[in-house]
Order: sequence, then C-alpha cells, then structure tokens
Amino acid sequence: MSPNRKFALSYSYYPGCSLHASAKEYDVSTKGVFNALRIGLKEVPDWFCCGATPAHNVDELLSLALCAKNLSLAGKVEGDLAVACAACFSRLKTTQHRLKENDIKRKQVETAIDGPVPLGKKVKHLLEILAKDFGLDKLEGAVQKPLTGLKIACYYGCLLTRPPEVPELDDCEAPTIMENVIKAVGGEPVAWSHRLECCGANFTLSRPGVILKLSNEILASAKDAGADCIMVACPLCHGNLDIRQEEIEQATGRRYGMPVFYITQLVGLACGVSPLRLGLESMIVSPAALLREKNLL
Repeated sequence: MSPNRKFALSYSYYPGCSLHASAKEYDVSTKGVFNALRIGLKEVPDWFCCGATPAHNVDELLSLALCAKNLSLAGKVEGDLAVACAACFSRLKTTQHRLKENDIKRKQVETAIDGPVPLGKKVKHLLEILAKDFGLDKLEGAVQKPLTGLKIACYYGCLLTRPPEVPELDDCEAPTIMENVIKAVGGEPVAWSHRLECCGANFTLSRPGVILKLSNEILASAKDAGADCIMVACPLCHGNLDIRQEEIEQATGRRYGMPVFYITQLVGLACGVSPLRLGLESMIVSPAALLREKNLL
C-alpha cells in the first residue's frame, strides 16, 4: 500500500504461508479491499510460518515459540495485528492465551526466542476489523455495487470462534459476524446446518476419504439451503471445498458447481474493487457465470 496515502485505520499485517502461496487471491483481495476502505496494512518484517495445524501436534514448545517469535516481530510494527487465515489467527491467539495463563511456559518460550513475548499485542481477524473497528455502517456506506440477490452460505469452520476463550471473535455456537458483514454489502446469507462443521482441514493428503465425506456434507447442506456460493475465511477450508469439489462430485454423483469465495473477494466486489485485484481467476470453480447472472461482473 502507498506510504503516502492517509489511512483512517492502520494495522500490522501477518499474511501467513498460504496467502503467499496457494491462497494468493486471499492476500491480493485483502489488500485491495483494505486499500479501497482506506485501512492501512504494513506487513510484519521477516515473518515466518506460525506452525499451523501440524506443529502443536508434534511439539508444543516449538508451536508456541513459532507464534511467539512472530508476535515479537509484529511488535516492531505499529497497530493491532491483522490476520486473514483462520488457522494463523487461531494459533497466534492460542499462544497468547496459553502464555498468559502459564508463567513457566512463557519463560520457556522467551528463552527459546531469546526475548519477551508481546502478550498485549492485539491480534484481530479481518472480520473483526471490518465489522467492529471499521464498522458495519461505514462498510455499508462504502458499497458501490451491492451483492443484491446473491445467496451466500457463510462458513465459519472449526477455528474462527472456538474454543470460546481463545479467539473471542463472536459467540462460539451461534456467530453472526460473517452474516452481518454480508448483509452490510447487500448479500443474502442463508440459514444452513453446517456452517460450523469441520471440512477435514489438513487431512487433505493423509486421509482424503475423510475430506471427501466431510466436505461433501458441507456442500450438500449449502446447496440444499438454496445458497449460490460459499464464503470462507480459511485457505484450508477453501482448498477442500473448491479444489476438491470436482472430485467430490465424481465420488457422490451429485453436481454442485458451487463457487467458494474468500470474504475479501465478495466484500471487494461490493466495494468496487476491480475483479483483477480480487483473484477471481484463481478459483477452481469459476464464479463468472454466477456473477454475470447477478450483474456483479
């Protein structure tokens, strides 16, 4: 983002590994939306992997130290820490939560990273920034092309709101923050049964059968609820529901053709960000026909 532009809000930004690789469209659309809304993002210097799902299953100290060091690096940049990936958000928040509770672990981690952990650095998911910091009223006022007639299944998955004492984003069993953001930009969230169910996460390589079963149930629930598309906040969820969708269709015999958007892609469309800056071409299930039908493309 331009260093000369004045921003109403400014944040440090931790993209995480996926947003610089398989989920580049999430990174690109995040920057496009925030720039359009005059929200500044400054990427954390020298950040590295947070450990994601595997690290804490292998070595707890390693997992905590990875996130603690990233928090330490983020402490060098002004502003609360903005995070897009639900897995990164969960791990960073979990690290802060555990180290606040346990002085012994905190001291072990500080020894491992050779420095203090900034436990007071606020870690915020993009949803919280859009819905609470920026505000739903201002978001509604920034809309140039409302998502009128677009029926959206808002998919939270496992990590955004649970366990309740860690993310502190919304009600862990009945969240509404995604739906509120979508309503603000003119979309129509649908009521459906699987918005908090697991997609299988990183079993995608080790146990693909689990992925096919769980992701099929999510797609079926969204389709049966009348959704045109699904909206996610997690690259793992996006991969399982988008990349695997054709394989799921072949295995089940059911045709879905369900585009899977990141939050920032849909908000970006509504706020007038060019489709070229939203990474829509990277989606395996093309959204082009649906968006043209709704006069959004």
